[in-house]
Amino acid sequence: MSANAFPIFSAIRTKLAWLSARQKVVSENIANANTPGFRARELKPVDFRKMLENQGQMVGLRVTNARHMSGQGGASRLFDFKTREAPIVEMDGSGNSVSIAEETMKLGRTQVEYEMTTNIYRKQTGLLRIALGRRQ
Repeated sequence: MSANAFPIFSAIRTKLAWLSARQKVVSENIANANTPGFRARELKPVDFRKMLENQGQMVGLRVTNARHMSGQGGASRLFDFKTREAPIVEMDGSGNSVSIAEETMKLGRTQVEYEMTTNIYRKQTGLLRIALGRRQ
């Protein structure tokens, strides 16, 4: 049985993918902080709380016959990670809207959320091991 069969692991995988994409967008913003006319971007927010509340609905269908169509269950298909123009906090004379302070705070929040998500993953795998009768 794959870990993807459990909705919580699918949600964690999706959250980690979103955080990775967010870090990439923030890094691109910082890299272009001195590019004239560059507009800061941000990742479209995802409501992971809602995803976890609806986790029972994300379980895919079991294929019991070769002629059955396999479902594409799981959290990753529920969201598309798209960017949008970030609200302008400050703009310099060249038309650049990147705020290094704002982007640095986003990097810090992303790191904290990443650590929290990996801790949840560790706890969930620990609970699964206990349920299977294995020691940590």
